Amino acid sequence: MLVILLMAVNWGIETYKWKYLIGKIENVPFAKALVAVLSGITVSVFTPNRVGEYAGRVFVLEKASRWEGVFVTIVGSLSQLLVTLLAGSVSFIFFVDRYIDFSDNPGYYFYALVFIIIILIVLLIFMFFNVSFLTGIINRLPWKLKKIKQYGNVFSLYSGKELLIVLLLSTARYLVFVTQFYLVLTAFGVCIPYCQAFILVSMIYLVMAAIPINALVELGIRVSASLYFIGIYYTSLHYPADVYKLEITTASSVLWLINLAFPALLGAVFIFRLKFFRKN
Repeated sequence: MLVILLMAVNWGIETYKWKYLIGKIENVPFAKALVAVLSGITVSVFTPNRVGEYAGRVFVLEKASRWEGVFVTIVGSLSQLLVTLLAGSVSFIFFVDRYIDFSDNPGYYFYALVFIIIILIVLLIFMFFNVSFLTGIINRLPWKLKKIKQYGNVFSLYSGKELLIVLLLSTARYLVFVTQFYLVLTAFGVCIPYCQAFILVSMIYLVMAAIPINALVELGIRVSASLYFIGIYYTSLHYPADVYKLEITTASSVLWLINLAFPALLGAVFIFRLKFFRKN
């Protein structure tokens, strides 16, 4: 029950985040923003890395340009991707330190890895808080895409404080679905200390973010990554390699059903009510 409640919290935070962002171009009530988010989930099921989510949400807009809506949605998605990459990168350091053997050259490789990851984190944070650089990129698009170019200034609408709020909301979402994964694993008897679970789950989400897949294929990748990383944890404790294989597979599948399949079905109810065509 708690996992289902956290699913509502998860998408509630995402709805508020999108409402907050889209408020720069159109005031969208929370209920309508929720319809947009759920509809986006439905569309994203059939597209790589859920890119269809950008288009799926903008059909609730009545006044603002839908291209602006797509660009605003991209800002929100970038913030979520940034949190996933940051958490995954930091977790990767702890994962390597604990589970990878550097006995041949214990210091150099690890410290070089830490240095590279720190540089990457600083660079990603700098780029996000200077997201207005995307306006310049769009302005350099070919003249044939001038209709898109006129809406590129939307990336310059947000202050550093506003982007920080969006990043904090994305962080809250991330903590929610990591906790969900931990609770589902525990419910199926896969008991791992929360700190270790956070590292392992962050690695799983990092892998999923790096592979361009649609939501229908995502389940297989999620299960495979879960078996690999959680399997490494139990192997380090001298358990058999296939321990809890069924439980891990079931937990990953259940979480996919709760967090993605069920919201996608809800979104399908609303998607046929949206106005796909309008004059502007």
